[in-house]
Amino acid sequence: MCSLWVPLVFSCLGQLCADQSLKPQIAVPHLATNNPTLTTVALEKPFCMFDNSLYPNKSYVIYLYAMKESASAISSLVTNDSSKPLESTFQQTSGGQLGPYKAALFNVPSCASPPKLADVGDVNKVADVLKQYLFRVGDDGTCLYDPNFLSVCNPPLAPDTTYRFKYVLVDSIEGIMKDQTFWSDPIKTRRGDQKILLQRQGTCLRLFNKVNQNHS
Repeated sequence: MCSLWVPLVFSCLGQLCADQSLKPQIAVPHLATNNPTLTTVALEKPFCMFDNSLYPNKSYVIYLYAMKESASAISSLVTNDSSKPLESTFQQTSGGQLGPYKAALFNVPSCASPPKLADVGDVNKVADVLKQYLFRVGDDGTCLYDPNFLSVCNPPLAPDTTYRFKYVLVDSIEGIMKDQTFWSDPIKTRRGDQKILLQRQGTCLRLFNKVNQNHS
């Protein structure tokens, strides 16, 4: 199913698609099934969104902010008075209830060199292609409880809850915002039994640890 959709996706990478150029977009069902889940939302990375703001010999990164839906979500700022992006965490904002938190940091995806279409048909490479093209918000079930975790924490989202998301282009040397998208449309996670959800998360974690042990 992916192979039918991917050519359409990458046909937009050479020039901005009008409906995708201003705000984060949820991944289409053909590429990310069961999306959103109870605790995650798969978004398309901002290919080509910031090309006009990129300058040679400069280094940039993308910040992804998330917040729960509220009356002020559209106007909520993600920078201070000096144009420095906020470092608000999931914990400090009560999971996005009090305002936006930084959920991720990643390199600017290359509009000129997108993932290779030829690799989509290769079962050994398709996962890597999807990883390059998509970002899953809420995909880290352990960072909140790991005292040694030093990166940006991207913990599970709340089930049956509406969120908005925003991409910000940051000069990685100066540490200031150079460009940003609008807030996304409201995206709601699925409803579900929280007890069952936690049991599934525990099972997945045990399986992950077992696989790592087998390969170590």
